[in-house]
Amino acid sequence: MTRQLSLNAFIYPAGHHEAAWRHPQSRPDRIYDVAYYQEIGRTAEAAKLDAVFFADGPALRTDVEHNAASGLEPITLLTAIATATTHLGLIATASTTYYEPYNLARLFSTLDHISGGRAGWNIVTTGTDLAAANFGLDKHPDHTTRYARAREFVDAVVALWDSWEDDAILLDQEAGIYADPDKIHPIDFVGEYLSVRGPFNAPRTPQGHPVLVQAGASNDGRAFAGRYAEAIFTAHQRLADAQAFYADIKGKAAEFGRDAEQIKILPGISPFIGDTEAAAKQLEREFNELTVPEYGLKQLEAIAGQSLRQLPLDELVPLELFSDAGDVTDNDRSRRQVVAGIVRRERPTVRGLLHRLAGARGHRVFAGTPEQVADTIEEWFRNGAADGFNVMPPYYPGGLEVFAEQVVPILQRRGLFRTEYTGTTLRDHFGLARPTSRYAQRPALAP
Repeated sequence: MTRQLSLNAFIYPAGHHEAAWRHPQSRPDRIYDVAYYQEIGRTAEAAKLDAVFFADGPALRTDVEHNAASGLEPITLLTAIATATTHLGLIATASTTYYEPYNLARLFSTLDHISGGRAGWNIVTTGTDLAAANFGLDKHPDHTTRYARAREFVDAVVALWDSWEDDAILLDQEAGIYADPDKIHPIDFVGEYLSVRGPFNAPRTPQGHPVLVQAGASNDGRAFAGRYAEAIFTAHQRLADAQAFYADIKGKAAEFGRDAEQIKILPGISPFIGDTEAAAKQLEREFNELTVPEYGLKQLEAIAGQSLRQLPLDELVPLELFSDAGDVTDNDRSRRQVVAGIVRRERPTVRGLLHRLAGARGHRVFAGTPEQVADTIEEWFRNGAADGFNVMPPYYPGGLEVFAEQVVPILQRRGLFRTEYTGTTLRDHFGLARPTSRYAQRPALAP
């Protein structure tokens, strides 16, 4: 089979542009309405997209004054979308810092069973200090500690999912035997941060276990991705940077003895689409004119690590603000590196940089015709920069509808994207193998 794109719809309630909630084409009044998300799911499935994806964080943003925020828990919400769709993959973010392995394993296993094998877990360590006090902690664990715990967490969760062999359920009603206890294993996991005895209390899911997804681009994040991730969400502005990241991750996977083809690298793209390039750029300007500088400055200050209120909005961003950001592939400040690259190459004013970042928080924003959007997707796909994309519509629901109706058919005509689903699970859509239980054909451990 010819190599095919993977395309996910990244759902951000009103849209990925920070001013989307103010634009008449968005529906911020519906971001707590489950039917709204089910409709989005049906739009994505009609276009044969691989999955929908939800980001999440266990804290209220401090900038809620100037933007619409939905606090709906994504695993529960995806279960509702699962009931309204039949093939669409369902990927949710959940933190290894603020969950425990057993309960998170149950949540994703249940979603995978309910959906018939369509679940994916976007593994994060949580990047904000705001969450700590919500969980009784004095402070947020440092970066190194969070990743050390995350490695133990994923090892424990996957072991739990593996703890029932595929043929553990006998369902012998005549003999009165439901399951073979010799094929259900305690995992006896003990680490520095976590301990989990097991076994799990449910059998393996239709796709073995949910797809493991990851989005960190720091040194620790890329090493973690090379070891565990089956799909990786990432942010790049330029083809060359995306190619370097792609090669680095595939190389790290090989170092861990993994098949690099079993890892899908999916940069974000936020397309403004118009009948002409001028119309697309005008649409982008409309959104940028609705931005609130106070909101954008808060986002930029979080990246810069310092106050920027003293900077006049219409003067150039000082180069020294990001002078220590380093290279995009070899430093622990990945999003800062993306912004530093924009500042060095484009020399924007502060207002211009705020507009540049308003579209998708550092992900690539592209304004053009449907053909031009398809062209840039194909260029990155064919030139070692991406296995597909996380599509981040500037506004919902219309931004996804335009992409589905105008861009997807072009990709299909070019033979780059499916016209029908050929499988039923998220692994099928991504072209990923179904993992075998580590306990298969092994003797049971003593209780």
